[in-house]
Amino acid sequence: MSQDSGQDRTEEPTEKRLREAREKGDVPRSRELANLAVLGMTALAMLAMASSIGSAAQGWLRGALTFEPGLLGNPDQLAGHFARLLAGLMVPFLPVLGVALLACLVSPAVMGGLRWASKSLQPDFKRLNPASGLKRIYGKEGFAELLRSLLRVVLVAGVGALVISGAMSKLLAIPRMSLEGAIGTGLDVAAMTLVSIVGSLALLAAIDVPWQKFQHRSKLKMTKQEVRDELKQTEGNPELKARMRQVARQMSQRRMMEAVPTADVVVMNPTHYAVALKYDSGTMRAPRVVAKGVDEMALRIRELATSHRVAVVEAPPLARALYRQAQVDQEIPVKLYAAVAQVLSYVYQLRHWSPGRGDAPRLQQPDLGADGAPDADAPEAGR
Repeated sequence: MSQDSGQDRTEEPTEKRLREAREKGDVPRSRELANLAVLGMTALAMLAMASSIGSAAQGWLRGALTFEPGLLGNPDQLAGHFARLLAGLMVPFLPVLGVALLACLVSPAVMGGLRWASKSLQPDFKRLNPASGLKRIYGKEGFAELLRSLLRVVLVAGVGALVISGAMSKLLAIPRMSLEGAIGTGLDVAAMTLVSIVGSLALLAAIDVPWQKFQHRSKLKMTKQEVRDELKQTEGNPELKARMRQVARQMSQRRMMEAVPTADVVVMNPTHYAVALKYDSGTMRAPRVVAKGVDEMALRIRELATSHRVAVVEAPPLARALYRQAQVDQEIPVKLYAAVAQVLSYVYQLRHWSPGRGDAPRLQQPDLGADGAPDADAPEAGR
């Protein structure tokens, strides 16, 4: 089965896939929310500035209806006069237009955030494919867009017709009103119509926004194989990481084996644990662990120590405690100082002893005490 099959895309998109989609400009968009933001903020701006717009419109209309005798003998000035009248009409509405332009940023900010996606500006020749275009028009997305457009037209037209029909008596009375009253009544009806249409668009946006987000996430869903491939790319190939850990472990073991011949003593248990210690009073504050191992590694450490004449001491409790509590290339814990000092003292005495010079030194098993004793409940405690 193809990985690109829609039936296989059952996994939610990962953060990496969502981030890449945002970088390409592929974010959810709601046309209904955009219409609501532009028309709604425009209506609010008109209501807030209704008095100033009405006064400006009244002054403009009075000036436009004032007769200018100079135009009678200069018909070539009519075009300029008309341009000045048009510009004068636009000036009161410039703040409203500015608010409408700012409102265009509301929908992108709410749906997917404002982001400059240069990739979306790059030419995509696949969009020029007539088959793809026909598929978009006559496919499910095209059908859904057609239904939304029809619903938008029916709802907005119906709400506008209801508002205007309810205000018909006011509109019919405008010719009998004064100029100021006619302008005020017209603005009231227009504002009421805008508010009603904005309410209908808000209903459409409340339905369209969740639907667009759901559609966008559905489009970005991934197959199980895509999730696995992305995990390999971000966290690395598991087989390669395992191989790297194995190589690192082998290198660490090699370094330990190279350090065993330089050790002063190897503490054993007697075969399951082995810890090699080195101490130089001139350069070290305390004995340092140069190698440690368990089972097969412990036997290798013992064999290497024996072949290089490194003292091997059997002290099972101390060997277990050192293995658990001390780290390679680090000093031993303070609570094991006394026990290790007993072992090193025995080793130094053994080095200076020779047959015929009295009894051979004997090691008294170190007393670890409560703090240094290994956990009796641990699985290895019986080794």
